[in-house]
Amino acid sequence: MNEKIVIKSGRVLDPASHLDEILDVAVIDGKISEIGKSLNAEDSKVINAEGLWVCPGFVDMHVHLREPGQEDRETIASGALSAVYGGFTAVCCMPNTDPAVDSVGAVRYIIERAKSAGFAKVYPIAAITQKSEGKSLTNMASLFEEGAVAFSDDGRTVMDALIMRRAMEYARGIYTNGISAPISLHSIDENLARGGQINEGKISAILGLAGIPSCAETIAIARDIALAELTHAKVHFAHVSTKDAVQLIREAKSKGISVTAEVTPHHLALTDSELIGYDTRFKINPPLRSEEDRAALCEGLKDGAIDAIATDHAPHTQIDKDLPFDSAPFGTIGLETAVPVTYTILVKSGILSPLKWVEALSLAPCTIFNLPGGKLKVGAQADITVVDPSADFFVKPDNFKSLSKNSCFIGKKYSAKPVFTFIEGKCFSLCL
Repeated sequence: MNEKIVIKSGRVLDPASHLDEILDVAVIDGKISEIGKSLNAEDSKVINAEGLWVCPGFVDMHVHLREPGQEDRETIASGALSAVYGGFTAVCCMPNTDPAVDSVGAVRYIIERAKSAGFAKVYPIAAITQKSEGKSLTNMASLFEEGAVAFSDDGRTVMDALIMRRAMEYARGIYTNGISAPISLHSIDENLARGGQINEGKISAILGLAGIPSCAETIAIARDIALAELTHAKVHFAHVSTKDAVQLIREAKSKGISVTAEVTPHHLALTDSELIGYDTRFKINPPLRSEEDRAALCEGLKDGAIDAIATDHAPHTQIDKDLPFDSAPFGTIGLETAVPVTYTILVKSGILSPLKWVEALSLAPCTIFNLPGGKLKVGAQADITVVDPSADFFVKPDNFKSLSKNSCFIGKKYSAKPVFTFIEGKCFSLCL
């Protein structure tokens, strides 16, 4: 790949260097070769980026690609293509496949399948416990050496506190570039949440559905913060959904405890009022919460209690989602809607600056999981997301590249679209 590409006159947003300026970005041989004004574009492919935002490649640190075992919902290839069309240059896939990603062979399989697909980069997250059953630890060191970037039993909580402590101690002793391996936690007390369908509150009472109380999350997060303080492990909280959990994480950070957190677009944008019609597209775990919780999540991103935005992309077939409400699976897809939803809710409304928004989608996930990328700088791999902030559109399932269409945003109007995704200099034009 020797073709030179010059992205001309875009608003370059690089949180790592606090850069926010109209500039050109030149790419050659898969790397950023120059950033500056009026770059020489002779013998180059020119992309006119006037009015567009040029950002470090967005990274989704929490997706479910379903392969192996549930390829009717999603495959590594289809999920990686969906990521590209959502403006993501890389994703981190959770290990709750069938079988679980608890072996070196499973980690290698994901890496090889992603490379052969040739779309977004895919970083495997390996299981904390064997079969993600919460009973005995995996060989975390071998999994990390093979290419796993973090550990999680996502979809389940490691309910045994002693096993969770040992996992944190194990991960703390696994290093790369002087940084210990992170653990990403699905922190929901399963005893309190058992049988719950939606957020416990007024809406669950009206609908006659069993509720999942917010304290199921806060109790589990409080335990895991205490263990993080004890073990000095690097602990990341997935899909935070409640006001009280945000405050717990904020206080932990103020004490110097090594914790980070993510929030999903659906928890930032929607509340449990969406469930009035018993629409299973809005059945999600953790559940959509109250308006007070939603506002607290936005504030948490603004003040740094929450670090990153991650989709928790969870594909399901239409047949599965058409089951009666209490039998339908939890989850919504999110890779192809994250950019417009979060731009509209956070940036267009004035809650976040453009740089802060870009940071939550790029630099923050790369920093938390110690991944390459997240920065626009000369010599770096040309992983770049170009966004049109002026685009207004309604979400339509016909446009999705994901194999599944179970989006909770269908029919809603949002602004901003990714229009180009560059992965190591390879340009994907996303205009539909």
